Amino acid sequence: MLPALLLASRSSFAAASNDGFGPSTVRDLARMLAGKPFEAPDEKLPGGFKDLDYDQYRSIRFLPERALWRGKNLPFEAQFFHRGFFYKNRVNIFEVADGKATEIKYGKADFSFGEKVPAFEDADLGFAGFRIHAAMNRPDYYDEVCAFLGASYFRAVAKGQTYGLSARGLSIDTGEAKGEEFPLFKAFWLERPAPGATSMVIHALLDGKSCAASYRFTVRPGDTTVFDVEMSVYPRVEMTRAGLAPMTSMFFYGPNDRNDIDDFRPAVHDSDGLAIFNGKGESLWRPLSNPRDLQVSTFQDLNPRGFGLMQRERNFFAYQDIESSFEKRPSLWMEPIGDWGEGGVTLFEIPTKEEVHDNIAAFWRPKNPLQAKGEHNYTYRLHWGPDSPKPHSLARFTRSGIGARGEDARLFVLDLVGESLKGIDPAGVKGVVTAEKSEVKNIVTQPNPYTGGWRLSFQCQVKGEPIELRALLTAGDKPLSEVWVYRWAP
Repeated sequence: MLPALLLASRSSFAAASNDGFGPSTVRDLARMLAGKPFEAPDEKLPGGFKDLDYDQYRSIRFLPERALWRGKNLPFEAQFFHRGFFYKNRVNIFEVADGKATEIKYGKADFSFGEKVPAFEDADLGFAGFRIHAAMNRPDYYDEVCAFLGASYFRAVAKGQTYGLSARGLSIDTGEAKGEEFPLFKAFWLERPAPGATSMVIHALLDGKSCAASYRFTVRPGDTTVFDVEMSVYPRVEMTRAGLAPMTSMFFYGPNDRNDIDDFRPAVHDSDGLAIFNGKGESLWRPLSNPRDLQVSTFQDLNPRGFGLMQRERNFFAYQDIESSFEKRPSLWMEPIGDWGEGGVTLFEIPTKEEVHDNIAAFWRPKNPLQAKGEHNYTYRLHWGPDSPKPHSLARFTRSGIGARGEDARLFVLDLVGESLKGIDPAGVKGVVTAEKSEVKNIVTQPNPYTGGWRLSFQCQVKGEPIELRALLTAGDKPLSEVWVYRWAP
């Protein structure tokens, strides 16, 4: 059946109603695609659509009454994104039902177009992506659960949340001098859900200069929206700088790093920290920053248990932004299934002067390259929600404040909360702080009556060069908290 799905002369995909679709179909397509030279995606559009600006593109709306599965009493619906603006690539989308794949056809009548969108003749312009809706917040309304739009980007929300950070299918050569490669999803297959189902399945085919890959996403909306991801990568070349389970976010400023920004809001960010649960069972918390120069941090590990870009601050008054609702942005936690071997969680912090730019990236980079002509399989789970899925018993750092103490010192004030701190004898609590290339002094620990937790503060000498810091609370030889790690840079 594969030849009917793959039309190499157009580098596009087609399906007839009698084509079979099975568990290995997209994997077989990816393997076949990787054996051929990469072909650039179809970006052909009428002249006016090539040059749409942001407002023009936003005015193009898919009509909800034309949604896939609307009126069929099914628990999910799909709506589609028009091509234009940044999203010129044609993405082929199919419905899978009863073991058969049927292409979903573009129709001009499925969209409403703003007054400023150029007129065009009815033609097959195709789709740029799609979004999935379900009755997540109330039974009589189908909320947007997730969206796949642009290169290999996708994002999701949990109950009561608004969109924030994004995930990607794969990152390649991020931060390299030669430039990053952005592979893209070329085709999707949406399995028709059964009546009463609590999850739905999305298959995706990714292609880029370095590799092709297949994905199977099982999406379960709820208080935490969960994606079970099965990925198979087929490199065309040896991939030494592949990033697995990549995620991207925005940190403009916060209490640890205002960066001389003059703004009425106390903080602006989609995520405030990177959390890691490493293979040794150690929990790390790394507050994010908006540095003056590019900062790259790598946390070497063996068989990681999870990592994620988190939004821990959930109080509106910490942001004071009525429109953006940063306190409702999701955290994203990645949980590997099985052993992922040696590698490291890599964090990129990129300088930005505007909050519209994603300037944070995190992913897992395997120690060993992904070999050409091979098959590399990974399974993992993405948790979109208010927190990581399994909060540990150790106290967590909830706020990191940093300020000046004279010309050559900085004051660090860290707040913690957690069950491990309740009822603890204050005399037995100790703050353990270390710093590379600096002297630490005036370490103070004290209960915080306003949070019900504790506060750890200390001063650090600064000499105009970056300082690596590490801190935690202990009682005797036992840790009371996760480990706070931070790179202070001038």
